[in-house]
Amino acid sequence: MAETLVSPGVLQRENDRSFVAPAPVEVGAAIIGPTVKGPVEIPTIVTSFGDYREKFGTSFLSGSNQYEFLTSISAQKYFAEGGQSLLVTRVTPGTFTEATSTRILANSGSTTGTHSTASLDFAGNIPDNANGLRIVNNTDNEVDFIIVSGSTDNDLANLNLFQYNGTGLQAIVDEINNTSGLSGTFSASLNGTVLAISSSAPSTTLNGFTIQTGSTSELVQTAYNGLTDVATFGGGTATVTGINDDNNRSFTLKTIAKGIKLNNHTDTDGSDIEELSDNSLVSGSEDNLRWEVSNVNNNQGTFTLTIRRGDDTLRSKLILETYTNLSLDPKADNYIERVIGNQYYSVDTTTDPNQPLVKLNGDFPARSRYVYVSEVHKQTPDYFNSDGTVNTDGTRSYSASLPLVASGAFASATGDILPSSTAGLYFENIGSGTSAIQGLSTTDYTQAINILKNTDDFRFNLITAPGINYNDHATTFNSLVELAEDRGDTFFVGDLVGYNETISNVTLQTNNLNSSFAGSYWPWVKVRSSELNRDIWSPASTVMPGVYAYNDRVAAPWFAPAGLNRGGLNVSRAEVKLTSGMRDTLYDARVNPIATFPRNGVVAFGQKTLQKKSSALDRINVRRLLISLKNFIGDTAKNLVFEQNTANTRNRFLNVVNPYLESVQQKQGLYAFRVVMDESNNSPDVIDRNQLVGQVLLQPTKTAEFVILDFTILPTGATFGE
Repeated sequence: MAETLVSPGVLQRENDRSFVAPAPVEVGAAIIGPTVKGPVEIPTIVTSFGDYREKFGTSFLSGSNQYEFLTSISAQKYFAEGGQSLLVTRVTPGTFTEATSTRILANSGSTTGTHSTASLDFAGNIPDNANGLRIVNNTDNEVDFIIVSGSTDNDLANLNLFQYNGTGLQAIVDEINNTSGLSGTFSASLNGTVLAISSSAPSTTLNGFTIQTGSTSELVQTAYNGLTDVATFGGGTATVTGINDDNNRSFTLKTIAKGIKLNNHTDTDGSDIEELSDNSLVSGSEDNLRWEVSNVNNNQGTFTLTIRRGDDTLRSKLILETYTNLSLDPKADNYIERVIGNQYYSVDTTTDPNQPLVKLNGDFPARSRYVYVSEVHKQTPDYFNSDGTVNTDGTRSYSASLPLVASGAFASATGDILPSSTAGLYFENIGSGTSAIQGLSTTDYTQAINILKNTDDFRFNLITAPGINYNDHATTFNSLVELAEDRGDTFFVGDLVGYNETISNVTLQTNNLNSSFAGSYWPWVKVRSSELNRDIWSPASTVMPGVYAYNDRVAAPWFAPAGLNRGGLNVSRAEVKLTSGMRDTLYDARVNPIATFPRNGVVAFGQKTLQKKSSALDRINVRRLLISLKNFIGDTAKNLVFEQNTANTRNRFLNVVNPYLESVQQKQGLYAFRVVMDESNNSPDVIDRNQLVGQVLLQPTKTAEFVILDFTILPTGATFGE
């Protein structure tokens, strides 16, 4: 259809405005800190502790001791108390990069070398009671193949090859004659009474495998009893050309997580893939990955890709993800980038150095939780010709672009969670110097904090950074307070001092702090690490998100996360068992005491913010009430932007907000409220300035923190009520 009108007529055009913008990530709590693995400085949502463990890891070795970051312990306690979602931002020392898959080669590669061989003379070696052979992998004592003779013993002209599957024999070929191939794995020749067997291709795989003889019943047993060794394979070598040549790679994967923890391949000469005989990786662990290509179908142009855990073996695979029927044809629905995804996140500091942004790169959404396709080196557009044959493109066979059946590792990642041998002061030993905050310095937190200032992309109502305290890390602590204040929709729970401090030093820290968007608790507590299976000392900010989660689950954000009903901490004990006088001193200084009661255990027994001025906002429940109301009402008001400034628009707003506030009032969040958005605050001059003005008047409920009971003793005969 023409796009312009020359003669009179009707032109109809379509303008697609239906694209849905992604909603901001919205979770209950956010946490900033070091982790064992995972994306770096990319706020990532987790929905359970198992999800956290999978994405970020838990324990690690430092020196000869096993440790766990406070980030991990806090996540575990948060979900244990009913938290539904957590936004984790990993902080690292220095530069971290992702790991890259090794040697996903295309079929166009070639292998050179020698065949592994074994020979045996039937006339001299086969016992009278033996009616077959078997080939055994001596590394794991597994029976790989069995050769059983034909109708009579030593019928050399009709040897049958079987593969043993653990319960019975499965025929691979019917028979072999003097020069026939034994199977895809072996080839054989018979010269008189001498049988020679060799690998069908240059390979080291069969070296050391043993050929044994015995009866049919003995051949299917895993034990060696009653069997006779008659030959051993050896002499096999193999060299794959083009290993480090990108022109011979089929495609490349990269890990979403970053750091050398992802590496499980350190070979530099390109001679092998560092797999042991049981297919395990030399340095594979549960915190890294491996890849496997299988089921390559040249006729269909497809293959299967499996992402496995780094510490598995061929016979005991730990499969994380499997993608079947993949293609290298960019026009196909099963194109590898389209199925797995090639999108990944990076931090962009070029637009505004003071406000780093999380940038999405790539065209296809990430489907994998672990990897993305960084490059397809050998695409196969239009894999089939019109007659259904495989396209050769005139110069090459497209099937040669498909990956080889193989498995391999990941390598080339940089960045260590322990930057030096003295790095990492953990738990009660956290200090103020370089690498003294669990291997981090305060400057390592700066960019992560700035990233979380972006309210358009990330939404959370609570934030912590366990390990940071005001006494030792004042600048970073203040940055977190400013983050909460600038956002206006979150509350920061921070620590004032490190371990083993006096009450006088604790109360001294609040002299220069004044904010209703932050609160603090003391003393430290001893908490159980499920990953280390022992108790460790941690600051209160590690466990308080769990208290807030429990409070919101059984009540609401406008209830106080404190007291015997909702303030219990799942810890073994507090650093100091506070007396009533100590609690008074702390509360007077705006520090929330963590008290210990004989029958009730350890309890958060205060809910003051760090605000100096006495007002409703000097209490945490009121501040969190305001955060909840502002989030809902603010989101509702966004729908009014660019709408007509009429009574109909204002009433639509009131019809949403008033019922919501009524529900909050019924749930004991408000004594009373009033919302005004009418002609009284939207006069003609206000409307002419393109403004729509509303007022929300609130009377928040107050908590009963000081319960006063008068006991009056009356004389006998007195009347009550006088």
